[in-house]
Amino acid sequence: MTTAPPHKRAATGRPTVPLPPELTVRDAGPFDPPTALTRLTEQGPVHRVTMLDGDPAWLVTSHELARTLLGDPRLSSDRFRSRRVLEKLPQPVRARLTDNRARAGSFITMDPPEHTRYRKLLTGQFTVRRMRQLEPRVRQIVAEHLDAMIAAGPGADLVRAFALPVPSLVICELLGVGYADRGEFQERTGKLLRLGTPVDEVMRLADELRAFMHGLVRSKRAEPTDDLLSGLIQADPTLTDDELVGMANLLLVAGHETTANMLALGTFALLEHPEQLAALRADPALIAGAIEELLRYLSIVHLGVVRTTLEEVEIAGEVVPADATVLVSVPAGNRDPYQYPRPEVLDVNRPRGPHLAFGHGVHQCLGQQLARVEMAVAFTGLLTRLPGLRLAVPAADVPMRDDMLVYGVHSLPITWDDERAAAPNGGV
Repeated sequence: MTTAPPHKRAATGRPTVPLPPELTVRDAGPFDPPTALTRLTEQGPVHRVTMLDGDPAWLVTSHELARTLLGDPRLSSDRFRSRRVLEKLPQPVRARLTDNRARAGSFITMDPPEHTRYRKLLTGQFTVRRMRQLEPRVRQIVAEHLDAMIAAGPGADLVRAFALPVPSLVICELLGVGYADRGEFQERTGKLLRLGTPVDEVMRLADELRAFMHGLVRSKRAEPTDDLLSGLIQADPTLTDDELVGMANLLLVAGHETTANMLALGTFALLEHPEQLAALRADPALIAGAIEELLRYLSIVHLGVVRTTLEEVEIAGEVVPADATVLVSVPAGNRDPYQYPRPEVLDVNRPRGPHLAFGHGVHQCLGQQLARVEMAVAFTGLLTRLPGLRLAVPAADVPMRDDMLVYGVHSLPITWDDERAAAPNGGV
């Protein structure tokens, strides 16, 4: 594949993967992978591509191969250990990515054994007990936001009124962030995840977010409560403030942006597939399987998972040199026709099977069970309490998040049959 013309998103200096736009822009529709990516998936499991900065990369489109590689210790999660990659970044970004204090606790870009230490600590906090304790609060948060929507409606932007605040409040509960502070981090994280944000603003926003979290860490050290951050402090008193800040910021950003976009994009997909929506309304017991199908079908991690080879590796017959970039495409793997019959079809009755939405291997998403609880409660509430739920604008007018690290919708104008809006019930 030849290098595409320079794309406007590649000029920001962000430490992201500068993929050609034909592999990232969803030209086939809001829910489907790019046409070029689908063609590659049909042609084979791995492909050498050229990124916008001129570097070669190996793009993995096979579901089976993706799972194998995400568990292969010869592929590093720390892309920025490569001098080749660092030299392409602006000096302020390069300095930040090589600063041990700034990187402390950000375990998503770490390999074992360093990653193992943080992962083990966090696994001890994401307990079944804590998830069970959170579920009634999730139900309360969902019910309160539906109440507010119904009182002000009919009609709302689902993103602002529901999909964003619900997981934001849940992650606040988990970390011990005060309700009044949630708007502060929502605004900052939204800008941080926008691919077009200038590098100087990225640095400023990151510093502000770190300062905010440093204040929270200090307060939890002084007065611990029953939250995840206090639990980490008690579990390992040797954790530094920088480590706690890095871990908390990672969970904060990942814990609300991903679920928020799955809620909004998933609702959009169901509204555009009325037969699937009708099936869920007819049989609420399908909701758990439907969530897995939406996670597979939509793939909000649309730029893929990046790994760097630590040594020469043979991948499906391709010899990949050491210090090379391997891109594991989540949208391609989740639509692999060798893994799923008719993968382009959204089917809430599809038998539950493995997908790549939460990753695989040692970096598989820690909060996936909480995300499932949030989605189950939220989708159930939307379907039971908003009869006649539908788009308030043509589907073509819904603004998509092609310009973000996490795919979804910027807004989702909806309406419903006001006279039949339901009171809270056992589903919520």
